[in-house]
Parts: sequence; C-alpha cells; structure tokens
Amino acid sequence: TGDPNISCGQCDQCQRGRVNLCRNLQAIGISRDGGFAEYVIVPQKQAFALPGDLDPVHGAFCEPLACCLHGVDLAEIRTGSSVVVLGGGVIGLLVVQLARLAGATDVVLVTRSADKRRLAESLGATATADPTDGDIIKHITAPDGLLPGGADVVIECAGVAETVEQAPALVRHGGTVVILGVMPQGAKVSIEPFDLLFREIRLIGSFINPFTHRRAADLIASGAIKVEALISRRIGLGEAVEAISNPARPGEIRALVLPSLG
Repeated sequence: TGDPNISCGQCDQCQRGRVNLCRNLQAIGISRDGGFAEYVIVPQKQAFALPGDLDPVHGAFCEPLACCLHGVDLAEIRTGSSVVVLGGGVIGLLVVQLARLAGATDVVLVTRSADKRRLAESLGATATADPTDGDIIKHITAPDGLLPGGADVVIECAGVAETVEQAPALVRHGGTVVILGVMPQGAKVSIEPFDLLFREIRLIGSFINPFTHRRAADLIASGAIKVEALISRRIGLGEAVEAISNPARPGEIRALVLPSLG
C-alpha cells in the first residue's frame, strides 16, 4: 500500500516535521497519475509493504484509516471520554472504532442512514442518532440526553456545512472539536466566536495522514479495526466509471474496484 501524499522535504513546513502541510505537496491520483493509470511511479518513501497476514483488499482501507488516525491523535481522546462522530460514511465508521480503541466509553454516531446506524452499533458505537428526528443538539446535550452537557470530543466526518456548524454545539465546556470531513474549497459556515471563547472550545482541523500509514496497516492486519463490513460491493473496471460518476447507492459505504473482476 502507499501514502499518496508527496512532500518536498525542503520547505519550512517540511523542515518543522509538518510534512502534511508541505507548501509543495503533491498527491498521487490528483496532481500525479494514480491507481487508474496504466503505470504509476511511487516514491520509495511513500510505499509500505503490507503485513503478510493482511488481505490485499483490506489494504485499500489503509489510506483512509491513516487520515482518521491523525484526527483521533489530534483529538487527544482519553480513557473514559465521550465522543460524538458526525457522519456515517467510511471515515465516520472508522473513527467510531478508533475512538473506542483510544479508550472512549461513550461513542455516539450521528447519521441519517438507518443502515449505517445499525452498522456503527455493531462496530462499537454505544449509541446512534438520526439528525432529522427532532433537535439533535438537545437530544444529545440536554440533561436527559445521550451525553448531558455535551461530549468531550466531537469529530466532524461528513464534510457538510450543517454538521460543521453543529459540532461546537455538541461539545461540552472545555471540549475539543476536530474537523476531519472535507468541504469544498471556498465554502463558508457560520460559527459564533464568542461561544468558542466563553466555553473555551478547541477547534482543530485535521489534514491527511502524516506518519500514520504504518499504524493503519498494522491495525487492520491485527483485526483491531474491522473493514470487511465497510465493503458494500466489489466491482470490476467495467463498472468503475458508472460507480464514480454517480452518487453512492442508499446505505452504501465503500465500493471497491477489483480489476480481476473484469
């Protein structure tokens, strides 16, 4: 497997060890040919040998899991913490598992999809919630809510304005919000600075996967992180264009393209 993000190693951010913030960052599959090219050149430092007992198909989850690991590292989840995860896609479902591994005793996943809520509970979420079923903020933070007063950590994994704006309202005083989902460049959201100040909320952005790729591969190979349940369907190259060009099917988590299927 490989980390697709190539840093220059020369700019000020690289020299500080912040390679994910490299001023000349390139990404395989975006600024360079990627997995659908006939040939791909990957720098040796970006290539990682998969553990011998790791199913190569499961290796496809190393890159997204590595990104999730960075976000969870930044969140500094402690044993006994409470966590709210916003978004039930592959990122949110991986974060649910990582939060439990980090020691969180309460992990609430918020998503509209009933299928994804059920899957989250099978993967370790202690509770789930549908944001369209009434006032989600009161449902979680009210005195009789799932997490009275709010969560210690909220991790936004959906990358939409609604959940980014909800995140600070779901965290307790002195808590941490991590923005892991990716909104379109230039998009704006409304956040109340006084609320962040008065309640001393930490609002952190998490970008890609610096130095976490090896840990991701080992977590999947060991079985500590479950990924088979995240594979909704396996398709061949002939179906890839249709799958990429259209929205995901209802309840679909991840479709994997396997050239061997034709």
